[in-house]
Amino acid sequence: MNLLLDTHILLWSFFEPEKLPGKIKEAMENDSNTLWLSPITIWEILVLHSKRQIELKTDDPVKWIKGKLKSLPFKEAPLNHEVAIKSRTLELPQQDPADRFLMATAIVYDLSFVTADRQMLKNDEHGICFQY
Repeated sequence: MNLLLDTHILLWSFFEPEKLPGKIKEAMENDSNTLWLSPITIWEILVLHSKRQIELKTDDPVKWIKGKLKSLPFKEAPLNHEVAIKSRTLELPQQDPADRFLMATAIVYDLSFVTADRQMLKNDEHGICFQY
């Protein structure tokens, strides 16, 4: 299975793995699954850190993120025109650009979107959210 991780799922895996639902943790640890990240996730982590909404415990968040990316087995789901267009044509109640880009990325690349965001799970009209 190809799993696109939502930003909070990635952050929980780094800092609060006990928050990960068991089925998500198992799926992330299963070697037969491929873990994917969007550049939007990296952007969102940097934004959250700069707003002091998360603490990365580093003086250099860019270096920290680059180190994490090198040490973890993630594939990158690049942004492209199709993702940008899909992000604006999705039927989602929330207008958060990061959420819209992540959901669009999962649709365009045919990935299962791993999130614990109840609103996104509830409005999964495309059937792409990882069910746990």
